[in-house]
Amino acid sequence: MEINGIAHIQLTVSNFEACLPFYRKLLAFLGLTTVMDFDGFYYCVGARTGVAISRADEEFRNERFVQRRVGLHHVCFRARERADVDAVHELVLEMGALVVHAPEDGPYAPGYYSVLFEDPDGIRLEVNHVPGKGLLAPKA
Repeated sequence: MEINGIAHIQLTVSNFEACLPFYRKLLAFLGLTTVMDFDGFYYCVGARTGVAISRADEEFRNERFVQRRVGLHHVCFRARERADVDAVHELVLEMGALVVHAPEDGPYAPGYYSVLFEDPDGIRLEVNHVPGKGLLAPKA
């Protein structure tokens, strides 16, 4: 068997009311379309990718994301062009998001270029571009 990518990722947020406008704007900008939007749940799909955010249980509503805790480290969206990374950077600045690092070249793959930022709960999100098929291309 060989999987066909990741179908979706669901992020649980403590401050759903603050995160919902952030994700509505970001995910629409990334070309994802809203398919579910009801109390405490928001889900978008596009480019063979699904992203959902959901409200945390009451007992966890005062917590913030901790990147080095067990579980999610960050989510990275793959851009089609280097200029898309710059465009996302401008958007998140406009939205008032915390930018961890502005667009920069990285050592992870030839031509790796990315921006790293946080949602209102501190969940780290990255948008990157790697020219060609990148490191994820199947090896012949």
